[in-house]
Amino acid sequence: MSEQIELKPNEYLVREGDESANMYYLQSGTMAVFKRKGNAEHQIGTIYSGELVGEMSFLDKKPRSASVRAIQECSLVVIPVDKFQKFLNDQPAWHKALIDTLLDRLRRANTRIKFDI
Repeated sequence: MSEQIELKPNEYLVREGDESANMYYLQSGTMAVFKRKGNAEHQIGTIYSGELVGEMSFLDKKPRSASVRAIQECSLVVIPVDKFQKFLNDQPAWHKALIDTLLDRLRRANTRIKFDI
């Protein structure tokens, strides 16, 4: 059975810059995605039930690119890296190449995006 996490409104799941060992599946609730600009955090996105959270850092093992906190009560399933790695190891090599290519392109695009607040 998978581990579950319950969050109350305004509780953080992950913080920008943190190391990653898990990805999460949001079963219920809504979460906000924040980036730091100077000393302030600015909302840049929303995560809805049925979506994954923390997948980029989970897959490429780089620090979290944003913070995520609950807007309302949330229930999440923890997807540990070791279970996913075992699954990925059983797939053709091109699956990992595809994931790595998409992640690299997304990270590069994220660094080029400027947000005006």
